[in-house]
Amino acid sequence: MAKLAFLGLGVMGAPMAGHLQKAGHEVTVYNRTEAKAEDWVKTYGGAMAKTPHAAAKDADFVIACVGNDDDLRSVCLGEDGAFGGMTAGAIFVDHTTVSAAVTRELYAAADHAQVSFVDAPISGGQAGAENGQLSIMCGGDEGAFDRALPIMEVYSKICRRIGDSGAGQMTKMCNQIAIAGLVQGLSEALHFAEKAGLDGRAVVEVISQGAAGSWQMANRYETMLDDEFNHGFAVDWMRKDLGICLDTADETGASLPVTALVDQFYKDVQKQGGGRWDTSSLIKRLRAMG
Repeated sequence: MAKLAFLGLGVMGAPMAGHLQKAGHEVTVYNRTEAKAEDWVKTYGGAMAKTPHAAAKDADFVIACVGNDDDLRSVCLGEDGAFGGMTAGAIFVDHTTVSAAVTRELYAAADHAQVSFVDAPISGGQAGAENGQLSIMCGGDEGAFDRALPIMEVYSKICRRIGDSGAGQMTKMCNQIAIAGLVQGLSEALHFAEKAGLDGRAVVEVISQGAAGSWQMANRYETMLDDEFNHGFAVDWMRKDLGICLDTADETGASLPVTALVDQFYKDVQKQGGGRWDTSSLIKRLRAMG
C-alpha cells in the first residue's frame, strides 16, 4: 500500500481516487473547489488538503486529472505546486489530456525537482472511471512507469507504456482523431436511416455485427436515436482535445482533413448550445439542417 495524493476530482478523477482509497491506499485529495474534496472524503474516507503542495507532501505518488495545460501547470508549479512538496524519488502521474509540449516541459521541471513524471492520459469516459475499466496510454521513463503501473492498474483494464515523455499524449491524440471520424460516420448513418424511414434500432442490430461495429455504435446509438445527450464526454472538452491534435499536426506535418472538418462541426454544436452535450450530439447538427 502506498501514500498517494490525487489532484482533481471531476467526473473522472473522483471515482479514480475512490478506487485507490478502496484498494487500501492512503489517499489525500485536492480540488480547486474545496466542497468537492469535502464530499469525496465523506464518501470514501481519506484526507483532503488545501493546496497541491500540501497534498503531495511525503506522497509516494502524486496523481493529477485536471482540465487543460494551464490547470496542469498550476497544480505542478509555483509556491503551492505539487513538485515543491514532493520527496525526491516520488512519481507524478498525469491523467489529464494536454499538449505533448507541456508534458515535456513538466517532465523537465520534475527532473529538476528530482522526481519522475509519467504522462498517462485516459480513455473510457465516466463509466470507465466509475467501473475501473479505463485504457491508459503512457509516456516517460520505463522505471517510473513500472513503479506506477500497480497504482494505475487499480482503475484500468489496460495500461501500456508507448514510449518516452509525450508518447502517451500523442497516443491520446490518435484516440481522439479516431473517435471524431467514428462519431461523425455513425451520426450520418443514423440520420440517413431516419430520413429513409428505417427503424434505427433494427439497422444497428444488423450492422453492428459486421465491419461497421464500434464502441461508439454499441454504447451511443440508443441515446442518439432518442435525442438524449446529457451524459458522457462533453463537446467543449472534445474541441479542446481536437485543437491539441490539429496544432500538433501542424508541427509534425500530419494531414488531418476529416478531424479539422469534424472540429468545425462540433463548433456548430456549441452554437446550438451543446457545449456540455455528449460528443455523440453531432447528429443534432444534421437534424437541425433538415
